[in-house]
Amino acid sequence: MQRVAAPGESRLRLEYAIGLRYDVYVPTAFVLNVHAAETAQQRVLEEDVEVDPSRTWRVDTEPASGNRLLRLTSEPGKLDVRYRAVVEVTQHLALPENVVAEPIDELPAPVLPYLLASRYCQADQVQGLAWREFGDMSPGFAQAAAVSRYVHDHVEFRPGTSTVSTSALETLEQGVGVCRDFVHVTIAMLRALNYPARFVTGVDYGASQDLGPPDFHSYVEAYIGDRWWLFDPTGITPLTGLIRIGTGRDAADVAFATMFGRVQGTMPQVRFHALEDEADGIAKPVPTAFAVSTAQ
Repeated sequence: MQRVAAPGESRLRLEYAIGLRYDVYVPTAFVLNVHAAETAQQRVLEEDVEVDPSRTWRVDTEPASGNRLLRLTSEPGKLDVRYRAVVEVTQHLALPENVVAEPIDELPAPVLPYLLASRYCQADQVQGLAWREFGDMSPGFAQAAAVSRYVHDHVEFRPGTSTVSTSALETLEQGVGVCRDFVHVTIAMLRALNYPARFVTGVDYGASQDLGPPDFHSYVEAYIGDRWWLFDPTGITPLTGLIRIGTGRDAADVAFATMFGRVQGTMPQVRFHALEDEADGIAKPVPTAFAVSTAQ
């Protein structure tokens, strides 16, 4: 299997499209988090939105998270929303042993909220487990990676076994879940070990077709040293194949659709493919043993 060969920087270019379909029963306001994030390391090269029937829409950016929110209001009837983007990501790759944690008193102020327990990530209630399992390891990438592997080994990926209200504690008790549940458990345990950790939604290139049709994906970022590093406790996709959409404390902050009215939706239709440009240094995502970061 081809693998990223050296630390430094690599670039990914991915096109993705999302289709959302709703039956709207009363006048309803929609807030959709499907736009690709625009950051120092992720550029949106192309994007377009189609709304059928035609509705006035706008995109607002949350100041704290940078999440780009598509907002519109629909009258009763059918509603289709389609979004397409071409996105380029610059990935920072490092040897895992070189990623060492800094003391808490040296962490930058903006990352401090991600140390705290949140609605679905009860970090205060998993401290005993986290320190019993990982307390003898030195703070750094290896310890955080061990947490991710632990969650991968102790939670079974099984669609349909959790709900939007399932928390990290419930997932640990039940031992099954989907990507959001893996992420909540990992975040809770990382925060218990004093790592700022946050929830990221996106699309992922490279997951097995045996898992079903393409869908939204969620993964973890932990702040170690001087930047955020990627972890995916599901293990279903290479870290180099992730495109960021939303970032938050847990899933409550980054729902792909929030509706203020009576609505019935269907499963999102998601498709994507990686773009190659050998002359420009763009290659398809491949597995890597390096630590991967797409945000500082």
